[in-house]
Amino acid sequence: MKFCPLFFAVLLLTAVSCISGPVYVPEDMPPTKIIQRAQEATDDNKYKVAIQYYQALLERYGNINEYYVTGEYEIAFIHYKQKRYSEARRGFENLMVLYRAEGSETLPPQFRVLSQKVLARIEEKGY
Repeated sequence: MKFCPLFFAVLLLTAVSCISGPVYVPEDMPPTKIIQRAQEATDDNKYKVAIQYYQALLERYGNINEYYVTGEYEIAFIHYKQKRYSEARRGFENLMVLYRAEGSETLPPQFRVLSQKVLARIEEKGY
């Protein structure tokens, strides 16, 4: 069989475009499963996919403090990992506003501490 470079290039482009397309998140997927899928994508450096999962979490379960803060923190942290420091800073600062607001005692405390630490690192880098 003869190798056809054009066929291979088209096949590769098709595969790449499928990978970067929108993620299907079933309507009945529980929030814990959405978070798990997002974390798996992050572990595989598939940041766009992870962000899509976290956005689905926010859209479906954002009215629950735990899931809202989780989604916002993780998206900001992905931006930080991508060296998109201004977007990361904005996300972490928005979280800190929530933690300073009345009623913040109902928010998961770990994201306050983690946000403060990452914000300090961003400031150290001069961003």
